[in-house]
Amino acid sequence: MSRMAKPEFSCEAQVQYLPEKSQVPEGPYAFAYTIKIRNSGDIAAQLIARHWVVTDAEGQREDVRGLAVVGHQPLLKPGEEFEYTSWTRIGTTTGQMHGTFFCMTEEARPFEAAIPEFALVYPGALH
Repeated sequence: MSRMAKPEFSCEAQVQYLPEKSQVPEGPYAFAYTIKIRNSGDIAAQLIARHWVVTDAEGQREDVRGLAVVGHQPLLKPGEEFEYTSWTRIGTTTGQMHGTFFCMTEEARPFEAAIPEFALVYPGALH
């Protein structure tokens, strides 16, 4: 009896404020985020789609769904990584994002990879 291969992607984020795409002090405030996706499982799998939840300090929530990430649907073998950068805007000086990647193994078994919440903070908001 063979053990079933386990699919798993781990995700981490880095954020950078974008002054050139922001309108201070009235907003919106723009942020770039770089996501690193690593296949930490033991089977090859492909990232198919994404769902982001972006929330500002006033509780305004935006759900962003779509196929691929920046035009790519990477197929990652165990241990491989894919990194991309995108950006978003919020109406307040602080907020947060989190999300989910929808993925598929080579055997067509779907699974989800959680993107942990990360903060969006305009540098001028920290006193």
